[in-house]
Amino acid sequence: MPDVYNWQIGRTMAYPFAAAPAKWQFAFVFNTNRCINCQTCTMACRSTWTFSKGQENIWWNNVETKPFGGYPQNWDSKLLALLEEYNPGGQLWDPVTGKSPEAPYGRFEGKTIFEAAAGYAGAEGPKVALGYIPTAEEWASPNIFEDHARPEARPPSAVKHMTATLPEHKVWFFYLARLCNHCTFPGCLAACPRQAIYKRPEDGVVLIDQSRCNGYQKCVEACPYKKAIFRPNTGASEKCVACYPRLEGRDPELSPNGEPCETRCMTACVGKIRMQGLVRIEEDGAWAKDPQNPIFYLVRERQVALPLYPQFGAEPNGFYIPPRWVPRPYLIQMFGPGVGHAIEQYSCPDRELLAVLQLFRTAQQIIFRFEIQPGPKIAEIEVTMPDGSSRAQAIFNDTVIGYNKFDKEAVRITIEEPTFERPAIHPNSI
Repeated sequence: MPDVYNWQIGRTMAYPFAAAPAKWQFAFVFNTNRCINCQTCTMACRSTWTFSKGQENIWWNNVETKPFGGYPQNWDSKLLALLEEYNPGGQLWDPVTGKSPEAPYGRFEGKTIFEAAAGYAGAEGPKVALGYIPTAEEWASPNIFEDHARPEARPPSAVKHMTATLPEHKVWFFYLARLCNHCTFPGCLAACPRQAIYKRPEDGVVLIDQSRCNGYQKCVEACPYKKAIFRPNTGASEKCVACYPRLEGRDPELSPNGEPCETRCMTACVGKIRMQGLVRIEEDGAWAKDPQNPIFYLVRERQVALPLYPQFGAEPNGFYIPPRWVPRPYLIQMFGPGVGHAIEQYSCPDRELLAVLQLFRTAQQIIFRFEIQPGPKIAEIEVTMPDGSSRAQAIFNDTVIGYNKFDKEAVRITIEEPTFERPAIHPNSI
C-alpha cells in the first residue's frame, strides 16, 4: 500500500491508493451542545433521498443517543473492539510527540483500520480495511436506546443524590447527529472491488456509481462509520450524496446566480447545531490556510471542532464541538486528545469565537468568508470552566457578516439577537 499523510493522526499511514486531493473539500461542523434530537434533519434527508421502496431501513442522516444508541447498533464499539483485538493495548495517542499545525492532536501510535487489516487472517480471505457487515437486526432500530442516560458507577443508595451540574454530569447522555463524513481516505472506496466508488475532484464528495456496483457490500463492511448501506431490491449500495446539486449551485430558488448552498439536513436544523462549508485544498492535500473561512477557523485555527474517531484513519471531514457535560475519557475515545482544549474554548469563547458561533444555521448559502464589526459591551457573566473554576466573560454586541462564494453578503447577525413583543391586541396566534 502507498503511504499517505493523515493530519488527524499526525503521521503517514498505509492506504490502498496514492493521495489524490480534491480542489475543494465538503466539510461540516456540528455543535453537540445544541442538538435537541428533534430529528428534523433526519426527516428532511428522508423526504428528499430515501423515501422509496427498498430504502425502509436506509437512513443517510440519523441522530443517535450516546453512549448506548447507534445506527447500526453498536457500530462504533464493535469496531473499537476489533481494533483492540488486532492491536492489544496499542491503540494509544501521544498528544505531545509531533504536535504541530500539521498534526494538531499529536500522534496516534495505534493501528488504523487499513493497517490492522494487514494482519487479518480469516476464512473469507484478506481485507483492505478491518470491518464487519451488520446484521439485519442491527439496522432495524435507528432510534434504539433514545434518551437512555448513563450514571457513574456508585451504590444504588447514592443515585437519588446525583446531581447534573457542570463541568461534568454524573448522569449523562448526548445526541450525536451523523451522516457520511466524505472522508479524505474513505474505507468504502478503498474496499470496493468494482471501483464503483469515487471522490469528486471538485468538492471531495464520495459517490457510488450505481451502474458499476454489484452489491458485494465490501463498502458496507469497510466503512468505519457504517454510512454505506445495501439496498436489497436494487442489489446495490447507496450512501449520502451531500446534496451535490446544491453544492453546485443548481437550486433555482436558493442559487439564482449559481451560489453553492447547504444540504437539506443542514438547512432544516431547528437547533442551529450545523454549519457546512467548502475548504480549499492544496496540491499536497493539506487544507489551504484560510482563517476567514468559518470551517477552517473552527477546525484548524481554533481546534474547537474535532473529527469523529480520527484513530480509524479515514480522515473524516465531519467535525464536532464536544458536549461539555460528558466524562472526558469517553469523549477522548470518540474525538481524540483535543477534547480538553476544545471544551475549554467553547465554555468561555472569546470575542471572535463567540461571533463565529453565531453563524450556525443563519444562511442557506454556504459561507466562504466572514468578517466581524465591533460593537459595544453589553454584558459580563461568570462562567464555570471545565476544571470547576470560574471566569468572567465580557460580551460585546458585535456584528458578524458571512459572504458566499462570489463574496456577496449572505447573512448579517448581531451577538444580541433581536426580540419582538407581540402587541396587546394580538396576545397569541389563536
